[in-house]
Amino acid sequence: MRAWRVVQLGEPEDALQLIDLAVGAPGPAQVVVEVEAASVNFPDLLLCRGQYQEKPPLPFTPGLEAAGHVVEAGPDARIALGTPVIVLPKAPNGAYQELIVCDAADVLPLPPGLSSRDAAALYITYVTGHLALHRRAGLRAGETLLVHGGAGGVGTAAIQLGVAAGARVIATANGARKARFCKEFGADVAIDLAEEDFVEVVNRVTDKRGADVIFDPVGGEIFDRSRKCIAFEGRLLVIGFAGGVIPSAPANHLLVKNYSAVGVHMGLYRRRNPSVLAESLREVMRLYAEGAVKPYVSAVFAFADVPAALRLVADRAVLGKVVVDVR
Repeated sequence: MRAWRVVQLGEPEDALQLIDLAVGAPGPAQVVVEVEAASVNFPDLLLCRGQYQEKPPLPFTPGLEAAGHVVEAGPDARIALGTPVIVLPKAPNGAYQELIVCDAADVLPLPPGLSSRDAAALYITYVTGHLALHRRAGLRAGETLLVHGGAGGVGTAAIQLGVAAGARVIATANGARKARFCKEFGADVAIDLAEEDFVEVVNRVTDKRGADVIFDPVGGEIFDRSRKCIAFEGRLLVIGFAGGVIPSAPANHLLVKNYSAVGVHMGLYRRRNPSVLAESLREVMRLYAEGAVKPYVSAVFAFADVPAALRLVADRAVLGKVVVDVR
């Protein structure tokens, strides 16, 4: 079977090679999943560059999530052949391959009516968003939610989840096209960072109260300036650092303005408390069934074009999600 392997650290075009690999037999509590679609996430780009917090030894296959069906199962796997699943493979055996051997605990059966493309794009962004907004921030109906990077995959998920929770949603994006996209996805206010100062806009539309919850996957200056428009007892969610700069929060500022900086690392729950992820996924699936959330897949790449898919993400040219069709 074919697999994309990172053979050296660097940009996707240099780091990745498409090679043939033998498929091992599953262990007693393992399965083999035939991949139909794989999602492209920003951490996949960081893995290629060696900039992610997890650094698997070379060579390895990147890819954090995929969807497909079970074609082989060990005797203790307790899952039927042919079951459609989301698969969350562990490094170094990631999602960008035609067949994945993984623990049965790393696959989640799909509900009826969920396509493989939507399933591949659903888990990481929407479960991250749900954990952040509900478990970590305790978002309440009527509160103001500020979403940075609103036109990206995790941003569109946060907008939809915020609207579903009854919050007033303000979103930021770079460029008029992306700002309009945020409005189309449900944001009450969309700010084009190329034209407006989001601090001024947020303070103006909230009568200087500020945002109760700020969802920040960007970091750097966005994080620093967000501290100037956060409400009393606000929660500033640290999702990631897509901007490339890791900021610092002065402890005296947290004290003076009485707000919280809250870390959100979804992957830790897989090791420490997987039941939390299962609960969030159930809620996301409920909202999907009700039509309240749905991933927007703006680009689908062939399996042979995985480096090009990652380049699109690297160039910040994505609206919503990018998916690789592996079939």
